[in-house]
Amino acid sequence: MTGYYNLLDGLKTHFDNDAIVNSVTQGDIFQVDLNKQTIFPLIHLMVNSSSLQSNTITFNVSIIAMDIVDISKSEVTDVFQENNNELDVLNTQHAVLNRCFQQMLHGGLWDNKIAISGEPNCEPFTERFENLLAGWTMTFDVTVPNEMTIC
Repeated sequence: MTGYYNLLDGLKTHFDNDAIVNSVTQGDIFQVDLNKQTIFPLIHLMVNSSSLQSNTITFNVSIIAMDIVDISKSEVTDVFQENNNELDVLNTQHAVLNRCFQQMLHGGLWDNKIAISGEPNCEPFTERFENLLAGWTMTFDVTVPNEMTIC
């Protein structure tokens, strides 16, 4: 009866132990104070839906990994990268999500009965929200034991 809690707690614990992540939030993304610079890099967890089976519960989850894009005041010399670290942010946040995916396949999350079903979909974003943020949203299904009894 604790599948939802176990899922959120397992993911939060994983990201709390990731040296690249500063903050982990969950729920409505618009309730997070994204104007605080000290919370980034930020992971935001959203459970989109669930599907009940006799022995398991499958949750559809989205994880948003994001960081602030720094813009340099110096003259643009590289038209590919421009005057910011957007590519660095995208690369780093993608690696954070990939590490989580690997842990659900055969690592600590899998050991804690948080197993990914299928393959995740990762979608990049830039210039999102009020401040200049970039990152990735990874959406996937995760299966946990259904511990509900009829007693």
